[in-house]
Amino acid sequence: MTTTLNNGISARTDTRRERPDHEVVLIGAGLSGIGIAMRLLKSGITDVHFLEKWDKPGGVWYVNRYPGVAVDVPSLFYSFSYEHRNWSRFFPSGSEIASYADDLMTKYDLHRRTSYRTEVRAMEWDEANHLWRITIADTSGAPAGVGTRVITARYTVNCVGGLEVPKFPDIPGLEDFRGAKVHSSRWDSRIDLTGKRVGIIGTGASGLQIIPEVAEIASKLTVFQRTPIWLAPKPDFEIPKWMQFTLNRKLPRLAARAYGQAVIQAAQGAILPLSAHVGPAVNIGNVVLGAYYKHVLKDPELIEKLTPSYTVGCKRPSVSNRYLQTFKRPDVALVTESIERFTENGIATADGVEHEFDVIICASGFRVLEKGWTPPFPVIGRDKQDLGAVWDEKLFHSYQGVSIPGFPNAFMMPGPYNLILGSFITSIEATAYHIVRVMRETQRRGATATEPRWEPTERYSRHCRELLAKTFLHTGSYCTGSNTYYVDYQGGSAMVRPTSSVTQYRQLRYSPHDDYRYRSIEPVPPAEPDEPGVIAADIIDAEVVEVMS
Repeated sequence: MTTTLNNGISARTDTRRERPDHEVVLIGAGLSGIGIAMRLLKSGITDVHFLEKWDKPGGVWYVNRYPGVAVDVPSLFYSFSYEHRNWSRFFPSGSEIASYADDLMTKYDLHRRTSYRTEVRAMEWDEANHLWRITIADTSGAPAGVGTRVITARYTVNCVGGLEVPKFPDIPGLEDFRGAKVHSSRWDSRIDLTGKRVGIIGTGASGLQIIPEVAEIASKLTVFQRTPIWLAPKPDFEIPKWMQFTLNRKLPRLAARAYGQAVIQAAQGAILPLSAHVGPAVNIGNVVLGAYYKHVLKDPELIEKLTPSYTVGCKRPSVSNRYLQTFKRPDVALVTESIERFTENGIATADGVEHEFDVIICASGFRVLEKGWTPPFPVIGRDKQDLGAVWDEKLFHSYQGVSIPGFPNAFMMPGPYNLILGSFITSIEATAYHIVRVMRETQRRGATATEPRWEPTERYSRHCRELLAKTFLHTGSYCTGSNTYYVDYQGGSAMVRPTSSVTQYRQLRYSPHDDYRYRSIEPVPPAEPDEPGVIAADIIDAEVVEVMS
């Protein structure tokens, strides 16, 4: 028997077993979560609920409010294909992207479907009822186990992403420092840097945006660099009204996006196959950008300190028109000596110098695919499997970068081997389409649980590992000393999907339905419709069976 529920999903029948509080729970209201929410609503699945740790949507673009925060992807490719935005700049600021996210939440009426200031502490699969039990807590500071409660969902989509848990430097004495200290991803606007002695640890993607801004107002800025970064000039400009007007029209916008995607495809086609056997091609970026560094810096000492020894592409490429130039200022110092410890007054380096500061900024990144932090909370699947332990034992794996065997009705945005070179929005749209497609197929078969089969999962993950092993990330000495998060604690590169965006879209859209396993709580004959207190859709008893197509 089939009945249509008010959330838009048809099920073979409902049961007297526990019904979930929500059909779909989305963890995180950043662009990933918003992307899947919009796709779910468009498909008719309306019982959707967000669990958002912060008090507003936007994810990293709401949380990261440090000076100079901006996207490093051209704005044309940083909006959903069906939700165009009139950006003010070619590379919009973080606050402008956060506003875009908030506007989408309003347009699709998602605010009322969101529990803000709500943190997920754990997830556990309930096999008897085919639902997830999600332990949540208010983010006002309650310790684990205090003030928590449990909600349930038929499906979950983990949209937390990799840039969530701040990583402080593994250096002793941080608590000894008596001045103000802050991580770039948890910026405290109450800290006034004007006229202060400021130290910044880190020269990655966040550091290169913060450093020029702080140099303008601090009395003295000292930058501690472990690994230099490759960057290119940033072709940023304010988008004129006539261009905004033109891009508001569908055909010009599609033409511009098509041209941009062609460029990205060409880059993907050129970079992905690179291996140790094509060294000259790999190193051409070093030659070009090395010449740019010499042209900008001119000072031999700065050139030597700021020019990386690893190959362009080993770390995420960056763009800036101000970063290199900042180190030519007399009130900016670059320190490449290793840090030994924090002190009461500042930072002590290996050369015996104590650098004194009023404020220390840790632009030291995030815990990306690190042991003990992936996933960021316990996820217990079928047969009491712990996801972190499973990945420790069997290496990172996923089906198409989205789902994991043994964890029914659970999806990730992104999962291992999901992210491609280019705009994250492209991956979000392709992944969201796949997730909704799987949910709809589960519905069509009258099932209540689905998970990928092990064989196609292992085949996909092994294929990704084999392709990545041939790239310069893992061959020769191209990436030696890069300290890149592209290489995870297992020695692989599970963050990266080594395909083009077109291949990703095709595989996620047309993957075989039978690569998933579908199961249902099978009903025995229903009660008579006129039996008091019981309707025909109720079930007296049930057992779990696999549903075939």
